Amino acid sequence: MQVVYTPAHLGHDITVETFMGLSVPANEVAERAERIRVTLEADGGFTVSTPTEHGDAPITAVHDVGLLRFLEVAWSEVRAQGIPRAFLAADTYPNRSMFEGMSPEAVARHVREPSHVGGRAGFWGLDSAAPLVAGTYVAARGAVDVALTAVDLVLGGADAAYGLCRPPGHHAARAMYGGYCFFNNAAIAAQAVVEATGERVAILDVDFHHGNGTQQIFWRRRDVRYVSIHADPDRQYPYFLGRADEIGEGDGAGENVNIPLRAGATNDDYLAATDRALESIAAIPGSVVVVSLGFDTYGSIRSATSRSRPTSITRSAGGSRPSAGASSSCRRVGTTGPRSARTLEPGCVAPKAGPSTHGRRADSGRAAPLPDTCNPAALTVWPWRTR
Repeated sequence: MQVVYTPAHLGHDITVETFMGLSVPANEVAERAERIRVTLEADGGFTVSTPTEHGDAPITAVHDVGLLRFLEVAWSEVRAQGIPRAFLAADTYPNRSMFEGMSPEAVARHVREPSHVGGRAGFWGLDSAAPLVAGTYVAARGAVDVALTAVDLVLGGADAAYGLCRPPGHHAARAMYGGYCFFNNAAIAAQAVVEATGERVAILDVDFHHGNGTQQIFWRRRDVRYVSIHADPDRQYPYFLGRADEIGEGDGAGENVNIPLRAGATNDDYLAATDRALESIAAIPGSVVVVSLGFDTYGSIRSATSRSRPTSITRSAGGSRPSAGASSSCRRVGTTGPRSARTLEPGCVAPKAGPSTHGRRADSGRAAPLPDTCNPAALTVWPWRTR
C-alpha cells in the first residue's frame, strides 16, 4: 500500500495546551504521527511518498478565505504585536448571548474581526484546544496536501493509498478552527472527489467525538452524505452538535446521519451502529466514501473521557457502496472495495482514563501505547463494488 507523508507536521510542535482552564501537557503531539510512520515503514507492506502541493483552491472550496488568511499570518502577528507567548490561543470567544436582542443585520454590521491577534483567534476559533505555533500553518497545509494526494492516487487507479495527516481536521468548520483542527482534511478531500467525478460522496466518521466541522460544511448539501458514530454529545466534546435529530436542512435534509452511543457501549453496540452507518451509505449512489477513522474510540467508549478526530475515504470501481457483514468495524468498511486510499490524521484528544494501544514496542514486538490520550484518526478512500 502507498503511504503519503510529509515531515511538515513536525513544525506544529506544541508542548502544552489549555484544558478546562488549566495548562496541561499537549495531547496532539508530533510523536503520534512519527510512531505511526515508523510502524508502517517497519511493516514492509507500505511504500512512503511525499505529497503534491495543491494550492489554495481546494481549501477555499470548503473554507472561508478569511480563515485561510488568518492562519497564514497568525504567528507573524503574534511576533509583530510583541505577545510573549509560546503559542497562540484565544481567551475570548463571541458567545451568541453577547449579541442577544440585536437583529441579524445589526450583528453583520457591527461584529467584525478585531485587529489584535488574540481577538482574531477568538473570532475564527472554537476553543482553546487548538494552540497555534510558528509551524502550524505550514503543517496544516501539508496535511491538506497529503489528503488530496491520497485522493489523486486512488482516482488515478492506485489499488490503495494511505495518507498520514497531522494536524487532524474534522472539528474545523467552514469559517472556524478548533479541537486541534485547522483545515478540514476530510471535507476538502470529499469536495475534491465531487469536483473530479461529479458523483455523490459519503463520509463515514468513526472518531470518538462528533465531527461538528464536517457536519456544518455539508449541512445543506445533497452531494455529500455525512454519517458519524460517536459518543453522545450530552456528555462529550463537542457538546453542542452531534445528536440523532440533526439531519440537515434544505437540499441536505436527510443527508446528515448521527449515531451517538451511550457510555459503556459494548462491541456489539458499536458493530450494530457500524452496520446501520454502512446501510445508510449503501442507500445512495456514488463510488467514493471518505472515512474519518479516529482510533480514540478504542477504549474510550467505555471510559468516556477521551477526545479525538478521525477521517477516512473509500471508493470502488463501478460506482457502488458497501454492504455490512464482516466481523469488525474496520473489516466491515475495509473489505467493501478492491482499491483504497487511506489518509491517517492523528486526532485531537483531551485527557482520558488509560492509554491507547497503537505503535510498536521495540523490545517485545507488542503494541505500545502512544502518549496518553493521543489517538490517531484516518482518512481513507476506497473504490466500491459495482451495484
